[in-house]
Amino acid sequence: MEPLLSVDEGSKENMHVPEQTETPVPRTLTQQELDRLGAEQTLVSNFKLMKLEQEAQKNWDLFYKRNTTNFFKDRHWTTREFEELKACREFESQKLVLLEAGCGGGNCIFPLLEEDLNIFVYACDFSPRAVDFVKQNPLYCPERCCAFQCDLTKDDLRTNVPEGSVDVITLIFVLSAIHPDKMKMALQNISRVLKPGGMVLFRDYGLYDHAMLRFKAGNKLGENFYVRQDGTRSYFFSKEFLAEIFEDQGFQTITNDYVLRETVNKKEGLCVPRVFLQSKFTKPCVSGSS
Repeated sequence: MEPLLSVDEGSKENMHVPEQTETPVPRTLTQQELDRLGAEQTLVSNFKLMKLEQEAQKNWDLFYKRNTTNFFKDRHWTTREFEELKACREFESQKLVLLEAGCGGGNCIFPLLEEDLNIFVYACDFSPRAVDFVKQNPLYCPERCCAFQCDLTKDDLRTNVPEGSVDVITLIFVLSAIHPDKMKMALQNISRVLKPGGMVLFRDYGLYDHAMLRFKAGNKLGENFYVRQDGTRSYFFSKEFLAEIFEDQGFQTITNDYVLRETVNKKEGLCVPRVFLQSKFTKPCVSGSS
């Protein structure tokens, strides 16, 4: 049986995390892994595909109902991995306006708000329950944070965020949960609220990640796209596909690399190869680029 969510760097597991390696090429698969991927060509029916799309919000809301805010660790690594959260300021006391698209229960935004007093965060999530958890956090303060429910593929962000007002947008393990056909709509949406010259900081599942290789028959929705036991979905990105969908929406690629590492669970005697894609994109300072 598939786990509720595959273990990633954010989930609370008894794991030791060694140093990571950034590389422009994906992980090399063993012959056994190649054979397994080659054998998994059967896709779910169109009926199930449509049903999963229709129930996507419900499935994520149920995920947060079951797990509340206990599944993911607070992401204190964000400023380490994305120095732009500090470096993009023109002067030290400048207030940074950030949008976290797909905020979950606030595991990224609250460490940022604690660490940086000159930051205002817009935070949205597909799940109304996740947004409620953010608002219930003792650190939530309307003067420094505005949380709201939003489907990035159809709800105009400008209803809650002024157009062209955001310095930095984070997309951290978010785009993978969206159907590949709708990813460009989500990117169009975030582009409208990003300032010219603003930055998108991206981290998500990469091609041939351990989680991708664990899916069993009956879980494949499309190329690199799978469904978990709980109905939530996950796409595994190649750097070429990611660059293509961002550049099609007018963004420029700054960096775009695979992050490879092995997560070791000493208690269980497991060594798990993880692959993430970590990338940075900018909105050009050109009139009409949105």
